[in-house]
Amino acid sequence: MNTSANALTAPHADAPTKAAEGDSVGAKIRKSRQAARISLQKLAERSGVSVGMLSQVERDLVNPSLRVLTSIRNALGLPASAFFQETAQPAPRDPMFVRRAQQRPRLELGYISKELLSAGSPHNLQLMILHIPAGSSSGDKPMRYQAEKAGLVLDGEFILKVADEESHLKEGDSFVFDSSLPHSFTNPGTTPAQVLWIIGSISVDRHV
Repeated sequence: MNTSANALTAPHADAPTKAAEGDSVGAKIRKSRQAARISLQKLAERSGVSVGMLSQVERDLVNPSLRVLTSIRNALGLPASAFFQETAQPAPRDPMFVRRAQQRPRLELGYISKELLSAGSPHNLQLMILHIPAGSSSGDKPMRYQAEKAGLVLDGEFILKVADEESHLKEGDSFVFDSSLPHSFTNPGTTPAQVLWIIGSISVDRHV
């Protein structure tokens, strides 16, 4: 089923923030799709996102929800870190397994932002910090894909819903769940929330 236009715009999202040419989420999606020699129609079939919406996302006319962005990323076979905007390169003296605080790539979606903590090339384990403004959420519809997720609330509060259960989590609370279950989150508070977010890839043979 194709994703509707409304599903691409998260609550309280303003117009997309323009990144430098070639650095925006839309530009990276278009470049990855073209490199893979996949048409918009084929990507729509693989991701469940309509051709019209994919076109708008690639031209940065809309801010895709996390669910839509994840669907596109998975359809292109890209890692969770694929759309982050890189900062300065690591200092030569640092090994590849280190990422300094001032060198964290960011992903700005207007209604939410992420800081990538993982260092080096993509691994099976991705660490990031979600910055969730008051009143914002992951989108109108839940996400789901094969992975394991875990996290820790660093500041503020947010509501995490997994399948038919939900929990109001506050600073210091932690969680872990199967990402193949439908899940979503929202910040019901009056201040921004920061959540350490961990994504662990799951090998296909575990689900055969």
